Amino acid sequence: QLQLVESGGGLVQPGGSLRLSCAASGFTLDYYVIGWFRQAPGKEREGVLCIKRSGSSINYSDSVKGRFTISRDNAKNTVYLQMNSLKPEDTAVYYCAARALVCSAEKGDFGSWGQGTQVTVSS
Repeated sequence: QLQLVESGGGLVQPGGSLRLSCAASGFTLDYYVIGWFRQAPGKEREGVLCIKRSGSSINYSDSVKGRFTISRDNAKNTVYLQMNSLKPEDTAVYYCAARALVCSAEKGDFGSWGQGTQVTVSS
């Protein structure tokens, strides 16, 4: 059974950093692209970053450019989202999702999702 589990969320002050992890089980991450999405209260779930099988990434959110990076460690079957210079507007539940073939910013294109991890940026 394909399963994704996010971790690493929490409360952080503005300007701080967090690293989220997305651990996969039941399948080999090598063959999938992984997207990170976020959903703030009252807003739609939006695509943030996606990492290809090659390790290159696509940024879908102008608001995180230069601050967030995505990486993967296939040996650990894990994808990471490094978030620096966090702002209050980054507060959201962050989800990782898997799909075959190509990256997409559309949540409907991803069939496998984790349960999400809460990130709160506040002083």
